[in-house]
Amino acid sequence: MRFVYFGTGSFALPALRRIAKHVCAVVTQPDKPTGRKQVLTPTPAKVLATELGIPVFTPQKARDLQFIESIRALDADALIVASYGQILKPALLESAKRGGINLHGSILPAYRGAAPIQRSLLMGEKVTGVTLMQMDAGMDTGDIIEIAETPVNELETYGELQDRLAEIAADLIEKRLEDLYLGNYKRLPQDESKATLAPKVERYETILDFEEPAHQTVCRWQAFTPNPGVWAATSLGRLKIHRLTHSDGADEPGTIIALDEGITVAHHNGAVTWLQVQPEGKTAMSARDYARGARLTVGQSLRNT
Repeated sequence: MRFVYFGTGSFALPALRRIAKHVCAVVTQPDKPTGRKQVLTPTPAKVLATELGIPVFTPQKARDLQFIESIRALDADALIVASYGQILKPALLESAKRGGINLHGSILPAYRGAAPIQRSLLMGEKVTGVTLMQMDAGMDTGDIIEIAETPVNELETYGELQDRLAEIAADLIEKRLEDLYLGNYKRLPQDESKATLAPKVERYETILDFEEPAHQTVCRWQAFTPNPGVWAATSLGRLKIHRLTHSDGADEPGTIIALDEGITVAHHNGAVTWLQVQPEGKTAMSARDYARGARLTVGQSLRNT
């Protein structure tokens, strides 16, 4: 069995580890400058592939004809794709015997696109999963091979759920690898009437709004924690909210209604308790310590008006 593995972020790593002995090459995004010093940094998939001794390709554009010919020359049985970050054109998909096989972090046809895990959390889904699918020219529109479902845990964050789904994806590809090699699998067309999209996260979506229902604020925190994180624009400046939980109580949105285990703030239709916060330019701290230092009081409004 010979497979070319396309992946970039941490979601792609467990599956790569699991099938590494059958992977003849890894394709990932080019190194990028990161941090304040803009140090050129390889992707997690490139780091792992290098550790495993697997050759790595880092094309700027996967549609480049020379790159496609390089992949075709590998004579792969299939291209296995997990969180790669570029759309693979038909010419590239056709370079392998079984085409492209994608591990997608949602129950397709729901949440097609770049951010399926975050979007499913933002929408408050109680069940999610990984879809093993045959790729076509569209964005996550190909036939379904198998779906592995899992419940979403209470207050489970994007980072936590992504790690779990990555392991589920690894189980799925390991189980079906020989079937993919042999072409021994059924394909079920997606129901287009049930399709939804999962576009990339925009910065404005990471700002908490006291006028938003409390349950939706919790979903927003789950969806964008730890990356890119969520912020509250308060009368005392911007606060990054690292940990929070549901709470009871009611008052004008933005009003502090309790200072016990953390900072409980009223929202439209409920309240939320911040447990760990990070003032802009400072390190993270318990919300209780921040409240003492900032001399917050019950009844005080945090609205930035």
